Amino acid sequence: MEVNKLNELLGNIDIYLLDQILKGRFSKDMKILDAGCGEGRNCIYFLNQNYQIFGVDANPIAIQMARIYAQTIQPTYDIYRFQTATVQDLPFHKGAFDVVISSAVLHFATSELDFFKMMDEMMRVLKNDGIFFLRMTTGFGGIQESSPNLGDGVYALPDGSERFLLSKELLEKVESKYGLKNLETPKSVLVHGQRAMGVFVWEKSILED
Repeated sequence: MEVNKLNELLGNIDIYLLDQILKGRFSKDMKILDAGCGEGRNCIYFLNQNYQIFGVDANPIAIQMARIYAQTIQPTYDIYRFQTATVQDLPFHKGAFDVVISSAVLHFATSELDFFKMMDEMMRVLKNDGIFFLRMTTGFGGIQESSPNLGDGVYALPDGSERFLLSKELLEKVESKYGLKNLETPKSVLVHGQRAMGVFVWEKSILED
């Protein structure tokens, strides 16, 4: 396949999300939510292949673009599957989705309280036995120790950015609170001396009341 055709099919997809697609993690009978979808870069493949993809983002301009992409790919696509909303207040009922994707969103949390507000909402709309894909900055690989602590989980990273970090202690708390079990071994990709980006693929084994 030519590169331009591959780009049309995949868009600017997160390479680690593509890895899950190639592993057959998702099926077309699943309802999938991209929580913090931006302009829909991680939705292009799903749209092209007729998956049941939904998205939310706090930026209305980004949602407008996601809707345009959706209708360009599928003229009859229901554009209201893409909604302007925050991850802290998702406009969906409990257990609405088989899969929730959170790619490069949670590290913009302003505090641990804000982080758990987003987690609570995503876990609320994710059904029992559903799949949660998370990619965010972590404190692994010595990054947390080499980054000034700005308070409440936010650190000044060596790359010049300020990010909320998923630490070992917070990871354990998250897995325990939501009953998350690894579907594969988690990883943190270290950009040497700059940041670490973690990829986690979980199954939600306990439906929180």
